[in-house]
Amino acid sequence: MKYVLVSGGVISGVGKGIIASSTGLLLKTMGLKICAPPKRVLETHADCHCTHGEVFVLDDGGEVDLDLGNYERYLNITLTRENNITTGKIYQQVIERERRGDYLGHTVQVVPHIVDAIQDWIERVARIPVDDTGEEPDVCIIELGGTVGDIESMPFVHAMTQLRRRAGRDNFLQIHVSYVPVINGEQKTKPTQQAIRDVRSAMLVPDLIACRCELPLEPSTISKIAKSCQVDVVDVIAVRNMPSTYQVPILLYDQGLLPRLEYFLRLEALNISPGLKMKGSNIWQRWKSLTSSGHERFYEPVDIALVGKYIELKDAYASVTKSLEHSAMRCKRRLNIIWVDAEHLEPQTEKSDPMRYHKAWHDICSAHGILVPGGFGQRGTEGMIAAARYAREEKRPYLGICLGMQIAVVEFARSVCGMQAPVATSEEFDATDGDRIIISMPEHHGEKMGATMRLGLRATVWQEGSEWSRLRKLYSTSSSPSLSQTPSSNNKILERHRHRYEVNPAYIPMLEAEGLTFVGKDETGVRMEIIELKEHPWFVGVQFHPEYLSRVLHPSKPYLGFVAASADCLEEVTRNMSVDGLANGVNGVNGDAAF
Repeated sequence: MKYVLVSGGVISGVGKGIIASSTGLLLKTMGLKICAPPKRVLETHADCHCTHGEVFVLDDGGEVDLDLGNYERYLNITLTRENNITTGKIYQQVIERERRGDYLGHTVQVVPHIVDAIQDWIERVARIPVDDTGEEPDVCIIELGGTVGDIESMPFVHAMTQLRRRAGRDNFLQIHVSYVPVINGEQKTKPTQQAIRDVRSAMLVPDLIACRCELPLEPSTISKIAKSCQVDVVDVIAVRNMPSTYQVPILLYDQGLLPRLEYFLRLEALNISPGLKMKGSNIWQRWKSLTSSGHERFYEPVDIALVGKYIELKDAYASVTKSLEHSAMRCKRRLNIIWVDAEHLEPQTEKSDPMRYHKAWHDICSAHGILVPGGFGQRGTEGMIAAARYAREEKRPYLGICLGMQIAVVEFARSVCGMQAPVATSEEFDATDGDRIIISMPEHHGEKMGATMRLGLRATVWQEGSEWSRLRKLYSTSSSPSLSQTPSSNNKILERHRHRYEVNPAYIPMLEAEGLTFVGKDETGVRMEIIELKEHPWFVGVQFHPEYLSRVLHPSKPYLGFVAASADCLEEVTRNMSVDGLANGVNGVNGDAAF
């Protein structure tokens, strides 16, 4: 097993995840099988997205850090909760072993017990197949969370020094990501020099230094970093800001990262099958053709209004925005996301801040499509309902995700069915009694908020008579990219969920009688999964979170259909995908799924 450790210094948020993902992609283009990434983060089950950003959900229902989404999107792998190593998991495991008597009464300490547990976990998880080959990975990418020197990370840092020794020569490579600021027009190298000193004082020895910078590094700056940090000039990689993060792999490739990886890890000694080499080459060609800079400026823009309640932190919608990017690239459109605070659409804002109110509604009215993503709590929901009503009445493409679907149902019940409050609302907003159009699921316990939701990969069954559905036609062109499932059949799909409220089954006949069609339900036929309006260019709501399965080369179908409808090219995209599926796939699996 080969290991690539990506660590960070100077400041957090310097881009370790993107660099680690891009490194994994370059290795995959060689035909290697990649596992990624065990990562140190805190447990994350809370509903609030405003602190650390989005909670990413895996097939097995694991709620993990948003960076794991990067690895799945870039590498098209399916991770499990075991790939997310946290301080709590490690300490809990060691304490349980001590209680069983595994340590025979010895004093349990950070060294060696915690450090050994971290290494054992990594070595075990690194050998679990995560791609469509079903084979043990060749390389494990490890991202060390936080910055080296943080007190929280010290056991993990020590574990990495021991893992290098365990792995043996030519089997361990460290990339340290640092930041090169520009002050008064001069690129400063002192922060990077200090960061490398801190890393080496912790007994880690970086082989490559990736320097984040706003502008390309001057040759003199690269030379100074190489000399002061005792590495070769070719081992200093300049990672400047790019128009798109999907261009970072190309930037790293152009600077010769692959030859350095081959040199340090002796990759030429690996026996890579010709089929995997060809597959990797095809991936790289398609990636470059889709993401290379220069041509996107000639594309027509598509303006998407994202109506949310956590827009002060864009990472709260990380997977949503990535899914929109994937779809826009496929549709050959220049994506412009218009961030709309849902509260600004509400009548009270018109009184308290008319300028914000009219600006928000101008953004809604001028957008090509309106998206209402997931969320929790009542704040801003009346603004979301107003946005959904505008999209429905004005025939503007609409996509509702999780809460966004429930919002669309509430709006339809009020405006079309004539239902009044408090019934025409969600039990999440008003739980004085159980007679609500949106109700709490039986599995959810009101007194406990954490880890009680319906999570992970679940089936949605297309209902009889829904062959007209635009979304169903898109799904029929290929399988879902999740590797844990078989290709989507003609009547069933699999998507990841994260919710604790659902549409009240008692009101389904009334809603459908007025024209709101539930084209997809769960396997019991009780839970509503997909809504769609037949006489509308694109009005779709899904209870699941399709953004969790969107890939760079395989866009999520609900997002792709939404962006295509917003760009007025839905028929063309559907037709092209159908042709691709027939030409490249088997049983509806096209070339994207093979990625």
